[in-house]
Amino acid sequence: MNWKVIKTEEDYEKASIRLMEIFHAAPNSPEYDELDLLMVLVKDYDDKHYQLPKLNALEVIKYKMQEMGIKAKDLEPIIGSKGHVSSVLSGKREITLKTAQKLKDFFSIPAEVFLHSV
Repeated sequence: MNWKVIKTEEDYEKASIRLMEIFHAAPNSPEYDELDLLMVLVKDYDDKHYQLPKLNALEVIKYKMQEMGIKAKDLEPIIGSKGHVSSVLSGKREITLKTAQKLKDFFSIPAEVFLHSV
């Protein structure tokens, strides 16, 4: 099929289905080239029509802490003193750019999570 910019939900559905059909295409094959194109077209449609909810950085941090089984005291080497950690986790103190970088690396989360917090 000759793909064009996706403008309708019907075209979006077709492109998504085809994308999944050829998702494991071998590199340097016609299907792989088609996959590259479909990924761009589908992402463009997604970006224009579906807005992802903004994540709250503190909620993400607390979720990751729970997931990893760590306590606030485990963040002291990253954030600072016990009081500083407590202030950050309660939202009383802003997450600085330096702290956001450390937390991003520690928790392996995208930097975008912190963009509206810093």
